[in-house]
Amino acid sequence: MRSHLLNDTTAEQYRRSVTEGVERVAAKLATTDRPFTGITVDALSPRIDGIDLDEPLHDTAAVLDELEDVYLRDAVYFHHPRYLAHLNCPVVIPAVLGEAVLSAVNSSLDTWDQSAGGTLIERKLIDWTCARIGLGPAADGVFTSGGTQSNLQALLLAREEAKAEDFASLRIFASEVSHFSVKKSAKLLGLGPDAVVSVPVDRDKRMQTVALARELERCTKDGLVPMAVVATGGTTDFGSIDPLPEIAGLCEQYGVWLHVDAAYGCGLLASLKYRDRITGIERADSVTVDYHKSFFQPVSSSAVLVRDAATLRHATYHAEYLNPRRMVQERIPNQVDKSLQTTRRFDALKLWMTLRVMGADGIGELFDEVCDLAAEGWRLLAADPRFDVVVQPSLSTLVFRYIPADVTDPAEIDRANLYARKALFASGDAVVAGTKVAGRHYLKFTLLNPETTTADIAAVLDLIAGHAEQYLGDSLDRAS
Repeated sequence: MRSHLLNDTTAEQYRRSVTEGVERVAAKLATTDRPFTGITVDALSPRIDGIDLDEPLHDTAAVLDELEDVYLRDAVYFHHPRYLAHLNCPVVIPAVLGEAVLSAVNSSLDTWDQSAGGTLIERKLIDWTCARIGLGPAADGVFTSGGTQSNLQALLLAREEAKAEDFASLRIFASEVSHFSVKKSAKLLGLGPDAVVSVPVDRDKRMQTVALARELERCTKDGLVPMAVVATGGTTDFGSIDPLPEIAGLCEQYGVWLHVDAAYGCGLLASLKYRDRITGIERADSVTVDYHKSFFQPVSSSAVLVRDAATLRHATYHAEYLNPRRMVQERIPNQVDKSLQTTRRFDALKLWMTLRVMGADGIGELFDEVCDLAAEGWRLLAADPRFDVVVQPSLSTLVFRYIPADVTDPAEIDRANLYARKALFASGDAVVAGTKVAGRHYLKFTLLNPETTTADIAAVLDLIAGHAEQYLGDSLDRAS
């Protein structure tokens, strides 16, 4: 079995095996003509359940054949231009190359003696991102597994900086359309069930600053402690960007930690055209960025950044076997001193490879393309009487629903839209997401693929309308 260990004696076997795997994936990418096959859970489960993991195949080619049957053939392919659902981007080739390198070398980014140059590359990218945001010379941060972990760590720091004797008195303010991880983080941090105050949004789904000011004032009058305001730089459902300068001003007035969740909107940091849409982010105390959303990186690639590096001490613990205190005096850089994780992949390498091959402008150009595409899609929807579109996009998300000409029952319209989404997914012709707006079911395009065209959008809209009309026709037939 030692022949399977990657080392100096198996380098050629490694080359052959990985090349064979890459060729399989490349062939699949080249021939995939729709984002999904429409396979059902009931159809796929028996294939996987029937595999005896205690009986290996002992042959890479045979395993790849099996993988074709249980995974590759029926995977959801984000690179396809009619995958329009969630915040999943197609990935750039330099980042995939970085993934191959980091997996083989397998550095762990917790300590210097497990990573060496990997530590310095990650730190360089943190400094680069902080500079792009404008956080100032004392800024720092660390890579994380994703936006949920970044938000959790930022709110942990905010909780500690609030210095409250009673956690039950702490309050977090976030818009009613903020990410669910804000409430999840509050629970994990031991805060009370009323800890997160939901702030209303305006017609463009942006936090109402007048309402925020009112809630902050009420909080202080009630003897509670405003712990943090979470402003969103690109909401998951609408891509809306909260009024960051005004929110920052209120945070400064009340002495409240400002966290900006820019997991989605961080692509604006590289934008050549729309950088001003995220003005005010430089005034944050902490920021979440997900490079695996709008920097076209493979999952996972995320970071939490802070204005004051000293606040990261709240995540610091020293273990004699790993990062003893003396290493701080010896100026040995251990990233575990800043992180909620211990063992951690060298995910920063993917972004490093991307910047060194494409440059920041190359990333920004791709993100600008999807923002432009969303604007064109909004114009299509606004002009189409079959659909109701919610807000004009700030980033690359469109929320809408099919409205039949001769049906007025909102519940029936809900069912038609739910059916259309399900039928479209089952067909494999396209994949779209869904959400609720004011209690009603809507559909959602998250446009993160520069290869998607307005023709794709128009075609998918026709498919949605066709499925919805089929449902309504069948429903009418059943009723009669």
